[in-house]
Amino acid sequence: MTKTAYDIDLDRNPANYQPLTPLGFLERAATVFPKHLAVVHGDLRRSYSELYARSRRLAHALVKRGVQRGDTISVMMANTPGMVECHYGVPMSRGVLNALNTRLDAAIIAFTLDHAQTKVLIVDREFSGVMKEALALAKVKPFVIDYDDPAYDGAGERLGAIEYEDFLKEGDPDFDWPRPIDEWDAISLNYTSGTTGDPKGVVYHHRGAYLLGVGNVLSAHLDAHPVYLWTLPMFHCNGWCFPWTLSAVAGVHVCLRAVRAGLMYELMNKHGVTHMCGAPIVMSTMLGASEKERKPLAAKVKFITAGAPPPAAVLGQMKAAGFDVTHVYGLTEVYGPAVVNEWHEEWDALPADEQAQLKARQGVRYIALEGLDVLNPETMQPVPADGTTLGEVMMRGNVVMKGYLKNRKSTEASFEGGWFHSGDLGVKYPDGYIQLKDRSKDIIISGGENISSIEVEDALFKHPAVAQAAVVARPDEKWGETPCAFVELKSGAETSEEEIIEWCRGLLARYKCPRTVVFTELPKTSTGKIQKFVLRERARAL
Repeated sequence: MTKTAYDIDLDRNPANYQPLTPLGFLERAATVFPKHLAVVHGDLRRSYSELYARSRRLAHALVKRGVQRGDTISVMMANTPGMVECHYGVPMSRGVLNALNTRLDAAIIAFTLDHAQTKVLIVDREFSGVMKEALALAKVKPFVIDYDDPAYDGAGERLGAIEYEDFLKEGDPDFDWPRPIDEWDAISLNYTSGTTGDPKGVVYHHRGAYLLGVGNVLSAHLDAHPVYLWTLPMFHCNGWCFPWTLSAVAGVHVCLRAVRAGLMYELMNKHGVTHMCGAPIVMSTMLGASEKERKPLAAKVKFITAGAPPPAAVLGQMKAAGFDVTHVYGLTEVYGPAVVNEWHEEWDALPADEQAQLKARQGVRYIALEGLDVLNPETMQPVPADGTTLGEVMMRGNVVMKGYLKNRKSTEASFEGGWFHSGDLGVKYPDGYIQLKDRSKDIIISGGENISSIEVEDALFKHPAVAQAAVVARPDEKWGETPCAFVELKSGAETSEEEIIEWCRGLLARYKCPRTVVFTELPKTSTGKIQKFVLRERARAL
């Protein structure tokens, strides 16, 4: 690259360049608003100075136990104060945070621990059963720390050498944590698939987490000191980066172990919640609350949802209940939400059905995303902005993942042509807004969780009566989508829907199992390929 006059003797130095990291958000909040409330959990209250001190203790304790740059620290935790602390303390040790999906089965968890080469594991007592089984299957033998949340009164044994609070006592609250050597350093690792197919360990870097964290402030319309209810799992894309976002605006984390209608309304009323995120199932849960469970809202609550666009009727009910819904779209590979349905005031005057059509669109890019388009994957040229021509949704920018861990082939394929290939098919409208039309990878999104149809089909094929099987998404009012299995039996074989579902429960996490099983001859092309588009139509008609 040719140097200009502005490059000569004008070099980077510590005074004019520091690696971007969201960890600095907490440092600033603790300095500027040390006494401001940071974390609420049951009767527990912690200020920003306390959150910062505990995060530094965690970081220092990890370093003393031998954690070095690039070591993986896996955590299996609910939305608790400890989970918030891990989002700071782990990367402050220069380790990499791997937040595990608490809904997964032991085999997939063991695979994840091995692939990530987990060095330290923090386990909430609620998940000790599945984690004990996973550790027995895993090849790695991490140092295990138990997290005993006083708000949890269920069963569960301790698996580790030390309890979390005792572990923190080993660390210094004034630990001078090192900033990342490079803002490109990994900050977290999130998995998109299990044991089937290529491992997809999505690597986030400090720069991307910083930028998406700031992007959330703008796209979610966060003012100073928002009160955020944790209805979105923090294991899901690091809670869409909101654990870091909230420190940027010195907001309040209202922790929540489980999504329950009565408790959500109680916390919203008690703490004056202003913002929350979640899949459509969270909206359904709130709208399905009984009169006894409902509590008045102190003010309008901004609800950011992803997944299938909410039906017009649901949007109307949410508005009447005091919620302002914003629809976003993204993937694990782009740190969670990177596309937002920016609403125009003039659209409020349109008829309800037209508003619903506009709300159904995924929208436009976050300010933190440099490029969003619908391209022909063969020519890599943009499709016409006519709202009908299909193409693949692609993105580029600083909030696109670093890549897939130890999977160069998949990384290169996903970045072919200088764009991140989402695998989602969509259209582009004249105003630049995009809308998804199909998923080329046949991913089923149920309750905000991605389910691979291939993984479910593999389980079905193992049944002795099954000759062929295909799994597609079936629309569901509560979950958004659920797996629907179309099964072709072997000649002379007999089974039942109940038996097939029970069979899958023995091989898969419960939420991945088919809710519907249809026995039929599968429609195929002349070359023998199953016509899934035909099955999708059938599933919609069931």
